[in-house]
Amino acid sequence: MSVTGLPVFDTTVQETNLWLKKVEAELASLDRQRSYEATRAVLHALRDRLEPDQAMNFAAQLPMLMRGFMTEGWKVSASPSGERLASEFLLHVEEKLPASYPLDVAETTRGVLTALSHQMGKDSIRKLMMQLPKDIRHLFPAALQTQ
Repeated sequence: MSVTGLPVFDTTVQETNLWLKKVEAELASLDRQRSYEATRAVLHALRDRLEPDQAMNFAAQLPMLMRGFMTEGWKVSASPSGERLASEFLLHVEEKLPASYPLDVAETTRGVLTALSHQMGKDSIRKLMMQLPKDIRHLFPAALQTQ
């Protein structure tokens, strides 16, 4: 039975919930709202760090609803943001999180990136990683590290 009356909307809500459940599983102390906040913050930081065409290629692999919240409020002319260090990238993620967010930013970022790697597959994540500075790549799961 369709909840929204539009199967495409029902599908993207279901798919997005599956992705958010993966984030919840990685960061066991999060509820669905917090997993959404974490995912959105990390996706925004990735989007801002990538070249616009790279960001859109990455977004195309996400469920439709996640593509929407990834691109929400995007100032394309300000991309890429230029962080070279993991610490700078983590500050960017922290700026995107609510002030009341309860977990460590590095733990959160690693958890979201791990969940994304489970959902997207190693090849897609490795391609994304190669578009980022080496220091930021270290935030991704160790099993995906190349060199």
